[in-house]
Parts: sequence; C-alpha cells; structure tokens
Amino acid sequence: MDEKANGPKLANGARQVIDGPTNPMVTPLLTDLYQFTMAYAYWKAGKHEERAVFDLYFRKNPFGGEYTIFSGLEECIRLIANYRLTEEQIDFIRSSLPGTCEDSFFDYLRGVDCSELEVYAISEGTVVFPKVPLLIIVGPVAVVQLLETPLVNLVNFASLVTTNAARHRFVAGKSKMLLEFGLRRAQGPDGGMSASKYCYMGGFDATSNVAAGQKFGIPLRGTHSHAFVSSFTSPDEIIEKSLRHCDGSSTCEDFVGLVQACLNKLQWSPPLCGVFGETNQSELAAFTSYALAFPSSFLALVDTYDVMRSGIPNFCAVALALSELGYKAGGIRLDSGDLAYLSTEARKIFRIIEKEFNVPDFGKMTITASNDLNEETLDALNKQGHEVDAYGIGTYLVTCYAQAALGCVFKLVEINKQPRIKLSEDVTKVSIPCKKRCYRLYGKEGYPLVDIMTGENEPAPKVGERLLCRHPFSESKRAYVVPQKVEELLKCYWPGSSGNTREELPPLKVIRERCIQQLELMRRDHMRRLNPTPYKVKPLNTLVIHSPFASNLKPFLHR
Repeated sequence: MDEKANGPKLANGARQVIDGPTNPMVTPLLTDLYQFTMAYAYWKAGKHEERAVFDLYFRKNPFGGEYTIFSGLEECIRLIANYRLTEEQIDFIRSSLPGTCEDSFFDYLRGVDCSELEVYAISEGTVVFPKVPLLIIVGPVAVVQLLETPLVNLVNFASLVTTNAARHRFVAGKSKMLLEFGLRRAQGPDGGMSASKYCYMGGFDATSNVAAGQKFGIPLRGTHSHAFVSSFTSPDEIIEKSLRHCDGSSTCEDFVGLVQACLNKLQWSPPLCGVFGETNQSELAAFTSYALAFPSSFLALVDTYDVMRSGIPNFCAVALALSELGYKAGGIRLDSGDLAYLSTEARKIFRIIEKEFNVPDFGKMTITASNDLNEETLDALNKQGHEVDAYGIGTYLVTCYAQAALGCVFKLVEINKQPRIKLSEDVTKVSIPCKKRCYRLYGKEGYPLVDIMTGENEPAPKVGERLLCRHPFSESKRAYVVPQKVEELLKCYWPGSSGNTREELPPLKVIRERCIQQLELMRRDHMRRLNPTPYKVKPLNTLVIHSPFASNLKPFLHR
C-alpha cells in the first residue's frame, strides 16, 4: 500500500495521508507468535483468503463499575493504514518459524496489507458495555488473525485508563481541575505517554508530561518540587532582587525586602496575630526566588517543612508582595497531611488577608492537592468537606492500580458467511456469533435504555416501535422497549474495497468532548461509584430465535 495514499479521498480527489502509530514500537511484529503460526497453517491449507468476521469486545466492566469508555481506535486505524512487513521483519519471522515452512509463504507475507479489510467500530470516546463489539474486522482470515494481538493491545489499556480517568472526574465533580501527574510512576515511557493521552480524553484538564503536551496538544501544568525549596538556605542567596511592576510603569529594586515587609505586616495584623509566627527563612527564600522567576504564575508547594506555621505564611507574604506590584499569585499545592483540614484552614487565611489588606480575589486562590490520590480519597474528601480546587493525580490513575487489565477478547464470529460460536462452561466466555449491527435505544427522558445487537440483515429498530429485547443467555430475562431515539453504534472506519463511506478520525479534543457528553447522557445510577445499576445489553428477539445460528445457541441456553 502506498503510504502517501492510505487515507480517504478528499474533496479535490487526492487521498489523505494517515500517519503511522504514535508509538514506533507498534509494527506488524508487535503480535504473538501464534498469529504467524496460524497464518502459515491457514496458508498451507489454502484457507488464508477466506472471508472472516472477528469481534473485539470485553466481558466485564472495570473497577467494579457499570460502564467503560472505548479508546484506542485512532491508533488501530493508524496501524491498519500502514501495515506492511519489511524484508528485515520477514527474515526474522522466517528464523522464528520451523524450518519446514515453505518459502512461498514468505512471498505471500511480502504482499500482505489491509487493503481488503473492512473495519467497523464504535466512535472513540463513547461509553460502552460488555459483549457489544467495539470493533468488527472483516477480511481475509490470515490477515485479520495477524492483527488480533496489536488491536487488543491498543484498545485494552487505552480504554482502561480512559475509564479510570472518567471515574475520577465523576467523583471529583465538574468544577474541579484534574491534573495528571503520573509520568514518573507509569509503566515505562509507553505507558506514560498513553496514560497522558487517554486521561485527557477521559476528562482530565492537563498533564505534567511535556512530551505528551507536545505530541497530543494537551495543556501542561507544573511548578516546583520539594527539592527546589530545600535547595535554599537564606534570602541572602538571592542576587537579582528587582522586579518590574506588572504594567511596566516602575521597578521594585528590592523585592526580597518587600516580601519580608509583607511577612512582618501579616505577623502583626490583628486577625492573624498569634497565627503567623516565625517561619522558615530558607523556604521564604525559595518562594521569593520562584516568584521572581514566574511573577505571573506563582504557585508554591507549601509542605516542605510545616504547612500552617511556615508554608502558608511564607506563601502569603510573597503573594501579598506580588499584589503590590500588580500581579496575582496562582495558589498553593499540598502534597501531604490532612488535605481536608489544611485546605480549609488555608482558605480561611486567604479570605482574612483579602478582607484585611483589601486584595481582590486573594481568598479565591487555587488550592491544589496531590499525594497519591485516588478515587476513594476524592470520595472521602467530598464527605469530609474541603477547599481543594484542583487535584494532581499520578500513580493510582496511570497504572490503573485498582485493576490490571480490561480483558478485551478477539473472537471469530463468522467465516464464509457461516456463523461461528465459541461455547464454554463459563457463560461469560460464550461468544455471540454472526456479523452484527448494534444500536443504542434512548427513552423519553433522553437517557440510554439498552444496547441491542441484531444480525447484519435484520431490520433496524425504529423510533416508537415496541421491541422485545432479551438476555443472550437467559430465556427468562426479557423486556419490551419503545425507543424515542435510535442510534446505530458501529460506523465504517476502514472501508477496504466495500465502497462504504469512511468516518474520519477526529482530533483528540473532539473525542474528549464526546466522552464528556456521553457521560452526561448516562443515568446517575449507572455511574455511581458503589453499587451502580447494571446497564442492559441484549439481542433483539429476532436475533436469537430467527437467525441461522439459533440452533447453535439453544442447547446452551437451556442448560
């Protein structure tokens, strides 16, 4: 496939170029060996060109919840658009397979691309549920089989971490700023970059990851660490002491002295007398130096020594000095201690200073909390009451500490237009055969009611039409639904030679907006952290009873 013509046609007739995967390690060799051994066996049996349909889906929602966010589609399409084996890769495959493999197979591999594939997928950033196919891949069975592992890999972690981010956003609330600070704790650089991208997609506002900011256009946030504070010993270390007024009208030649004067005023102020005592002068020097470097965005980490006796007073002194020169300090970050108590006390002090010294909005300065936060911590803070405006979340977010993997699977559901099923004693592992169409039905209040699956040629559900929906593996679980809106979930993202119109891949910010809108549409009881109401996924009655594969399912259904 010509890499310069691997995308959809534009209005002028030219073809769009689809770049390769973001991660250069995503190549045709990023797969399991058994994909190549099966490809050889298909080829040897003359079955490699047989038309197959595979579903990529998951069996259970993560984190004890009742929803998942589908992510990773763009990376899947990037791989598919650029899929070609190099001579070096083919030589390595030859050396890895038994020497009895025929040379003609490797000639076949030289011609393998994805031009004959069709990919139907749910739009990235959509709320999804178990058993519903996230992707349907149609094409020559050997080629689709080679794609199994990389596609599952690209969807699995992406969807897991996006869901984790969305759950943190739900608990934190809409008004709080969420900052992803997980790069240093992520599972390698690949995990760090993926986590930054998909946390942003899931509703986070910014990242500390500079590479992700550059690559994906994610807003960056970050100030300083404890090391910066503890590197100072005295204000005497500060050599350049001058700072121009915000409007450029004048210059304060001794900002260090101004900060010290402001600290004295605070210590002797009647409302704060006895609250502000002697502070750590090395910390004051660090804050002053940082403010000289960043007067328009001064935000200080205040827990290096003692938050209430040193960090807050020193920060307030610097912030008050900045205000006298027309600047507004950004706020503080708390990285240890009782975050609910400390944030509440800090807010009280900020409000006192705003009133006592007539500094507009001093009481509204941002309070950011970090320190190994997770979903449970945010929930606890909400119950206690706090004054935190922003959360910096790292380890538990980017490593998906509460659950290791989503558990996506890739199952053959049809070959040569004949349905295929995987049976199991474990009901959750039974696949639903045939090529499908999937719909989301909405009720009169605008909430999604149920996701349904039909056979490819079954009639689509209609608005206002009474439909019998039933559980795929339980005869007794059924319900009639009258939808007020019907949304088809699967769209064509790679048409192959089908002639179907191809959906374009939207920018990350658009996917993020879709994700947020999707979560807004869900009923709150499906979203709650504890004991959420299960969302229903069902086939239509016609799918189970009248489709060609019904005889394959019925013996299992009646066990």
